[in-house]
Amino acid sequence: MAPSLLDTFRVLSSFEPPRGKLRGAPWEAYVDWAISQGLAPLAAYNLEYRMAGGEAPEWARDRMMAIYTGSVNDNVMKLVHFKRIVDQLEGRKILLLGGAAFAEALYPHVGFRPVLDIQVLVRRMDVDGFAGYLSNHEFVPEKDDTNSGAARVVSDGRTPIYLYSDVLGANRREQLAGIFDRAIPMKVYGTSVFRPELEDALLLTALDQAHRGYDVPWLSYVDLRELITGATWMGGVYSRPMNVPVLLERAEAFGLERALYTSLAIVARLFPEAEAQATAAFPPLRRATRELLDRGVVGPVSTPGRASALRGVDRLRRLLTGQ
Repeated sequence: MAPSLLDTFRVLSSFEPPRGKLRGAPWEAYVDWAISQGLAPLAAYNLEYRMAGGEAPEWARDRMMAIYTGSVNDNVMKLVHFKRIVDQLEGRKILLLGGAAFAEALYPHVGFRPVLDIQVLVRRMDVDGFAGYLSNHEFVPEKDDTNSGAARVVSDGRTPIYLYSDVLGANRREQLAGIFDRAIPMKVYGTSVFRPELEDALLLTALDQAHRGYDVPWLSYVDLRELITGATWMGGVYSRPMNVPVLLERAEAFGLERALYTSLAIVARLFPEAEAQATAAFPPLRRATRELLDRGVVGPVSTPGRASALRGVDRLRRLLTGQ
C-alpha cells in the first residue's frame, strides 16, 4: 500500500527515519503542504542524507533542498543579528520562546527548525522599555495579523519580534512570576536572555497552540514531540524526562489543563513513538470533556492537509485557556 500523507509526514519528520522507501508517496500534495508547515528543511535532509533520496522525484527533492539551504542561512542571520542586539543588555530578564529557543535545543541541526520570527516573554512593565530598546536597532511597530496575542509586534523589515507579557491572564501574575524565576540562562545571548524550564516550555507551547485555535504550523507539534520525549538526540537543557506531577500541578495552576490535554492528544495521534509519554501526562479531565475535545479539536487538527480552520476560535480559546 502506498504511504498516505500522514505516513509521509511521520517518516520525514523523524530524526531517525526508517530505512523503508517512500515509493508511491503523495509528493504532489506533500511538498507544498510541508513547505507551508515549516517541515521542508528536515524532510529535505532526511531524503538526501538519510534515505538516499527515498524514491522521491527529483523535482520534490530539489525544491525542498532549496528550502533547507535557505533555512540554514536565514536562521543563522536572524539569530546572530538578535544576539548582537541583546548581547550588551543588562539588568533585564527576557525569555525566548518558540523557534528561537528550540532550534538549537531540540533539533540536531539549527537549520532543521525554521525561525520565521522571534518570540519573547517579558514582564508587563518591560514591554515598552524593550520595544523602545529595539527601536534603536531599526525595529518599528507592526500590525499583528497572526492572532498571536502578543502585547507588541516590531520588525526591521526582515524579522518580526513578538513581545508577550501577561500570557496567563491578569489573575495569574504570581504563576507567571514563577516561570521567570525558574527560567534557564542562555549565556550565548548575554546576561539578560533566558529560556523557560522544560515543563514551562511545554505548557507555553500548548498555550500558544490553543490561543491560535490550533491553526499553527505542524512544526509546532514536532517541537512538542521533542519536549515530551526529552530531546533525546541533543543532550542539552531539555534532554531529560518531563516531570509529570510538576507538569500537571502547573497546568492546573495556569488554568491550562484542557489546552495541555488537547496538545498532548494531538501529539499522541501524530507520533506513535511519543504516544506513551503523551498519554501518561494527560490531565484528569472529565470523560465528557475529553470526548468533546477529541471530536471537536484533536481529530480535525490531526488530519494533514486540512484546509479549513476550526470554527469558533474565540470560544475555543476561552474553553481551553479561560482567557
